[in-house]
Amino acid sequence: MCAMARPRKPLLSRDRIVETAGALVDAEGLAALSTRRLAAELGVSGPSLYNHFRTKDEILDAVADAVSAKIDLSMFAETDGRDWRTALHDWAVSYRAALADHPHIVPVLAQGPGRRPAGLRVADAVFGAMVRAGWPPAQATSIGALMRYFVTGSALGSFARGFVDDETAYDPADYPHLGQAHLLAEHRQKVDERAFETGLRALLDGLLIQYESSAPDSSVSGGSMSGGSVSGGSVSGGSVSGGSTSDSSASDSSASAER
Repeated sequence: MCAMARPRKPLLSRDRIVETAGALVDAEGLAALSTRRLAAELGVSGPSLYNHFRTKDEILDAVADAVSAKIDLSMFAETDGRDWRTALHDWAVSYRAALADHPHIVPVLAQGPGRRPAGLRVADAVFGAMVRAGWPPAQATSIGALMRYFVTGSALGSFARGFVDDETAYDPADYPHLGQAHLLAEHRQKVDERAFETGLRALLDGLLIQYESSAPDSSVSGGSMSGGSVSGGSVSGGSVSGGSTSDSSASDSSASAER
């Protein structure tokens, strides 16, 4: 009996479509994705895509959700033991790293999770952890929104790349304080990571002030997310997320954002 011939190309599947669409968006941006272009990349006819996705927007949603699935949520597990500030810090770093690897899909992610399963799991994990830590539900919702604004905003573009590397563009007669601006693009990663970590520290410090002012005991400095008990280290000055993180080590913390 003759063996059945193997197909020359891998069978079309949702995973293969999403992977190929994601690679196309990463390489060329959202405008490059069309069902015709995607079908050509996959080596199939356009209508065959509709056996798996009804529209191009559904494909984009799936690509965005695949990125959300890469965000670490382990710090929000009830058994993890990190206080809420540490958890938010570590999650924000993982969140930004996932977006930094796929910057062109950020505008889709910034719209919110919609019906995307991985995106909804992220929202559920953050909200649940904040409520367990003692935040009122309304405030827990605001914290989730605030973190999304901050992280997606930081991933939408590079501050350092917004300046050209031409020294003549910054005439001191017109811009007396931008004499070194042409060097920013060269140090893009360090500048952007330091800015992200500075903003994250400031955000967490501000949340801690709100948390302490609403706690029955004004000496409380942090909240454990296991069982709703309140404990943790202080966040002040250069300290971050349950333990001390001095300004001198901030660049080490920033570097962890690029995984």
